[in-house]
Amino acid sequence: MTRVVSLVPSLTEAVAASVPGALVGATDWCSHPADLEVVRIGGTKNPKVERIVGLAPDLVLANEEENRGPDLAALREAGLEVLVTEVRDVPQAFTELERVVTACGAPGSPRWLDRARAAWADLPVPAARTTAVVPVWRRPWMVLGRDTFAGDVLARLGVDHLYATHQERYPRIPLQELRAAAPDLVVLPDEPYRFTAEDGPEAFEGTPCALVSGRHLTWYGPSLAEAPRMISEALRAACR
Repeated sequence: MTRVVSLVPSLTEAVAASVPGALVGATDWCSHPADLEVVRIGGTKNPKVERIVGLAPDLVLANEEENRGPDLAALREAGLEVLVTEVRDVPQAFTELERVVTACGAPGSPRWLDRARAAWADLPVPAARTTAVVPVWRRPWMVLGRDTFAGDVLARLGVDHLYATHQERYPRIPLQELRAAAPDLVVLPDEPYRFTAEDGPEAFEGTPCALVSGRHLTWYGPSLAEAPRMISEALRAACR
């Protein structure tokens, strides 16, 4: 069986669900599945290279956005094979997930991946479109900008975020400018910054705020199968 170390939480979940037993290492942030028992190798931005090398994996999974180039270079210099994914929209997520699970030894397309494809293929046409800003951090405030997977997820669900054409992918925007943009809605995920009912909505008084699961908004893996329903329910609840 292929020995795999994953540096990406969503890919960890995907491999665990597709090729049980293949994972030998994962980051401290890899929270799904909850019962995953593998060696923890540090964070996505600061993995312990020597610990990874010591696990002697056949393959290391990474992502061009979540992981740092110098760390991946160090792993390659140590003789390890590193598969780097790029995911900027939902179709690309499916392509990359197929590539990942195949490289890890899956005998065919996993059932969860088939269900996820079906969930996104069968989306109803939104009755109306909504504008939004989507903070991903505060102190300083940062929002979704151009060319992001989460932005594409929302667009397919009828939500157009107002910084989709910004030159940066995650621009820093002053709070007063976010308010002045006058979105119909503010979408607040619980990662990477953990926005909650008590931390986030108070900054946008008078504007509906949707608290959404970061796993459903930003992860590409088994969560994709239920993401359309879960995110849509959060959006509807905010606009009631």
